[in-house]
Amino acid sequence: MRRMAVAAATMLALAVAGCGNKAEDSGGGGAAANWPQRDLRLMAPADPGGGWDGTARAMSQAMTEAKVIDKGIEVYNVPGAGGTIGLSQLASKQAGKSNQLMVMGLVMMGAIETNKSPTDLSKTTPIASLTTEPEAIFVRTDSKYKTMQDLVDDMKADPAKLSFGGGSAGGTDQILLGLIAKAAAVDPSKPKYVAYSGGGEAQQSVLSGSVDAGISAISEWAPQVEAGKMRVLAVSTAEPLDVAGKEVKTLKQQGLDVEITNWRGVVAPPGIKAADRDAAITAMEKLHDSPEWKAMLEKNAWTDFFKTGDDFGSFLDTESTRVKGVLQDVGLSG
Repeated sequence: MRRMAVAAATMLALAVAGCGNKAEDSGGGGAAANWPQRDLRLMAPADPGGGWDGTARAMSQAMTEAKVIDKGIEVYNVPGAGGTIGLSQLASKQAGKSNQLMVMGLVMMGAIETNKSPTDLSKTTPIASLTTEPEAIFVRTDSKYKTMQDLVDDMKADPAKLSFGGGSAGGTDQILLGLIAKAAAVDPSKPKYVAYSGGGEAQQSVLSGSVDAGISAISEWAPQVEAGKMRVLAVSTAEPLDVAGKEVKTLKQQGLDVEITNWRGVVAPPGIKAADRDAAITAMEKLHDSPEWKAMLEKNAWTDFFKTGDDFGSFLDTESTRVKGVLQDVGLSG
């Protein structure tokens, strides 16, 4: 219904524009030409140091350098509950404000389910998906776990004894742990998962030894591997990957039929004008095509994953259904 309303509003705007009306509310008028009317505020709904924060700051830098918009860009953080606190604020306090965008992704979909959030992504305006990246299983270099099989053997022997650090409850990291446990014929609810709202905290939990292993997007923790402080046991992709100069085998290559990647994108508040929605999409297209953004993808080892507008909205609907099913399968959602 939300996308139908947006589509209807867009058709109305085009019809008005075709009649020669150049008012700001029309699809051909000042709203699109001048978007955003004020400095752009870009929310990362998590603590500094994690994937959403890094994506927001990379977007800000690339948009500024590529002169995607002629206004300033402010990145700000609203941490908590897997991004659902920020989502709630976007849908309520920021409703109708066209100069607001929020970074989000697969993690948020899981958090909506596990936190039983009254606000979901249907209360937002889909703008664009941007990136996807693989997950990996990490341990500190002096860990007794030298291979993924070592870790799986202990998981099978006494799953409740093992602890894993990662991102927010119900997010990609915890979904991956549940899928690994299920593939190893272990009750997914048994291994202990310690959720952190920021990537920095989860990283420290592994380095300090307070958890046995950690799960994260590769780009976030690769510097610790390069520094010799962490080791990667497996990656979540279909093909092996190079991490810090060393090829790492996939989970599938190591006997676990698991594959998952972590995508991220941006949404706007509900209730914005159709012209502003279209202008925001155009801005994301300019960002996507810019050399500055391509350099960010390479720097962060992100894979391009670009969908916009209604295509992105349809993807969100499909992903929401998939995530609900996965969380039920691994015992993380009723």
